[in-house]
Amino acid sequence: MLSIFTKLADLITYVWLGLDPTTSLAKSTHFFVEDVTKIFFLTSLIIFLVGLFRTMLTPERVKEFIGGRPRYVSYPLAVGLGSVTPFCSCSSVPLFIGFLESGIPLGVTMAFLIASPMINEVAVVILAAAVGWKVALLYVLAGLTVGIIGGVLIERLKLEKWVEEYVWQIRMGKSALPAGRFSWKKRMRFAWGQVKEIVGRIWIYVLIGIGLGAILHGFVPQDFFVSYASSSNPFAVPIAVLAGIPLYSNATGVIPVIEALMAKGVPLGTLLALMMSVAAISLPEMIILRKVLKPKLIATFVSILFVAFILVGYGFNFLLT
Repeated sequence: MLSIFTKLADLITYVWLGLDPTTSLAKSTHFFVEDVTKIFFLTSLIIFLVGLFRTMLTPERVKEFIGGRPRYVSYPLAVGLGSVTPFCSCSSVPLFIGFLESGIPLGVTMAFLIASPMINEVAVVILAAAVGWKVALLYVLAGLTVGIIGGVLIERLKLEKWVEEYVWQIRMGKSALPAGRFSWKKRMRFAWGQVKEIVGRIWIYVLIGIGLGAILHGFVPQDFFVSYASSSNPFAVPIAVLAGIPLYSNATGVIPVIEALMAKGVPLGTLLALMMSVAAISLPEMIILRKVLKPKLIATFVSILFVAFILVGYGFNFLLT
């Protein structure tokens, strides 16, 4: 099915533009055209389908589903729901407040927040198209595990005192979806609205990611990455995690960069560690969370995930070599 995007890129690059397939410009152009068409098609399709799903699963229902259950049930439920519920970063603050206000423990809430951006359902489908379903499923498993472990550690450390005081005193505002039953016409309208809203918010970061990936694919020599980011460099994984913190993108936007770097010989574990870092502990995400978390809790949160992502990166490099 996805071969149609390769054929379209062939048509535009080699026939319409008349570029020589052996040149760096042709390689970069082909990469850019193929990934732009493929990623935006898959993104729109998955967001639309999950938008339909959202009409049946509101944040309030998520709270009811998770709250009041034993820890061995609530943690898997939290990360599982985090991986399939498309709540964006702009809704993370009211969700966080609502979860805590409804009595869901801090650790369970943090597990949800870890899993939600890292295991973005759109990104998983696109990642599978780039590296295969086996690796994509291993990535999902690693993300779920990191979410559970991170949440458990935060709960065991009893860090509730590092949540801003007002969080415990206010209720969540208007939910993302109105209450009541939806007709299919309203469901379709809502799902299409989600496509326009989310794609309208992320398109620039996706294009930047694809553009960077195209440049890396066509113009940067493979020897450069083999020298500095190969498995022989023991510091490559920590450097990749550090590099992801200042970046502002989502998992979808960084996949083209991952795809291009993988073609240059950078180990997949190193690249997945970078992807996790960009998705879960980027500086803009921490700025958003600062509205509800004190600096000490943010520092603890980042430290736990930083170590976890490094271990995941080393683990994937070991398993896939």
